[in-house]
Amino acid sequence: MEKGTREWFLRFVKGMFIGSGFILPGVSGGALAAIFGIYERIISFLAHITKDFKENVRFFLPIGLGGVTGVFLLSFGVSFLLGTYEVMIMWFFVGCIVGTVPALWKEAGREGRSNRDIMILIGSFVAGYLFLWQGSSLFSEVQQNFWTWLIAGGLIGLGMIVPGLSPSNFLIYMGMYKAMSDGIKELNISVIVPIGIGGIVTVLGLSKMMDYIFSKAYAQLFHFILGIVFASTVMIIPTDYAGFTGMNYVASFLLLLAGIALGAWMSRLEETYK
Repeated sequence: MEKGTREWFLRFVKGMFIGSGFILPGVSGGALAAIFGIYERIISFLAHITKDFKENVRFFLPIGLGGVTGVFLLSFGVSFLLGTYEVMIMWFFVGCIVGTVPALWKEAGREGRSNRDIMILIGSFVAGYLFLWQGSSLFSEVQQNFWTWLIAGGLIGLGMIVPGLSPSNFLIYMGMYKAMSDGIKELNISVIVPIGIGGIVTVLGLSKMMDYIFSKAYAQLFHFILGIVFASTVMIIPTDYAGFTGMNYVASFLLLLAGIALGAWMSRLEETYK
């Protein structure tokens, strides 16, 4: 495979994984973009969209196509798997996140790591955990209409702008997650269009702010992100094992290991192909 074709295909695959972060609970598209080494370039492009426009469009085109492909492919299976094998699949999600943590830890300390950074990590973990823990009471099931789907799109956009934030967690709390998956699978315009609008407005509106924070407080921002990643991971660990058999526990453990292996492999992709 020629170098140019290989790089295009690699970016397409990365886009598929990043797209998975917008639909898989506990997984963050922004965190995956950071792990793949393209998060800062995405933010820089969105914050200065006219700078090197043609070059950036060529670079991000396969990533965007891969992201859309990943979202649509996963929407066909995620509702069924979560409805039938929820506990085991959630352990797989936990493994995926655990496997990527070493790469995030390394990225967070790329420009050094101070005691203040560690305190920021601990603080964001505690705040993130408490916020997610209270999520079921903060977000009761909401009516599904254009405006609530717009908010859902905004949350998905935040998942891109704030690595470590999993928008699907909040959509589950709001009772909108399965309807979103079904709407994407069925190409329901009344669901897809407001989600798209909310996501685009959020990403474009906040990208300059994130670009500025990166330029002034890189280590602090990434340690904040890491704390959120830890909190969201703890929150999706299954606690209800009613009806579980010995084989179910074995399958859950194997899926956890498979998820860790997959997460570690995704983390090594960028280093392998640089």
